[in-house]
Amino acid sequence: MANTPMVPPNAAMGNPNLDGGVPAPPQPPGTDMTGICFRDQLWLNTYPLDRNLVFDYFALSPFYDWTCNNEQLRMRSIHPLDISQLSKMTGNEYWLSEVMEPHLFVFRKQKRDSPEKVTPMLTYYVLDGSIYQAPQLCNVFAARLGRALFHISKAFTFAATKLEKIGYVDAENESGHTESKAPKETIDFKELKRVDHILASLQRKLPPAPPPPPFPDGYTRPSTAEASENQPAEAQPPPVDPIIDQGPSKRMRV
Repeated sequence: MANTPMVPPNAAMGNPNLDGGVPAPPQPPGTDMTGICFRDQLWLNTYPLDRNLVFDYFALSPFYDWTCNNEQLRMRSIHPLDISQLSKMTGNEYWLSEVMEPHLFVFRKQKRDSPEKVTPMLTYYVLDGSIYQAPQLCNVFAARLGRALFHISKAFTFAATKLEKIGYVDAENESGHTESKAPKETIDFKELKRVDHILASLQRKLPPAPPPPPFPDGYTRPSTAEASENQPAEAQPPPVDPIIDQGPSKRMRV
């Protein structure tokens, strides 16, 4: 690996000789850091961005965990992406999963329990020198569903306002008895018969309804007298639908 300037873990914590105290160890990065982006233009102008130096560039970002196994290999002057050395260790590590030099590099943070068992944790990518954290799949689904629900709600609100305007105009036309009346809609009985014929043919093609499931063991059906006593005296009318029963559309007259 080429010699590049390595930032020590406590470089951003201050100078112990000047501050008069021992700096605290750096904390690992947070889980959700999708809202930030890192880019060091000075480093990009000085060193080429390839598979050999991209990890040193990634280590400068706030996404880097200084307690990972890769950092231990760097301290021992071993390439931090040496899989032969990483497979012998346990803990958190970074692995370069995809490379498209010099534009795209994908890092995967994973937890290694054994040489064969690793658990993916987070994904980061370097796109044209800018480092981002990839969002998790559950957050992507939640954002897409939230956006779809927003547009559906907006469409229903817009349709409701249009229906209110149509109902208001129809009420004015009925009360005013203006001379200009809209032409009445005519019904084509041949079209109705054709639709009824199509529906009947489709109904004949459908399989018969399955029989009802048998009653469980020990169940006795109530007698006719008991069933009539349990039923209410008067059936409740169905609830009034504000769109179907009281909407602005009028029934067509034959």
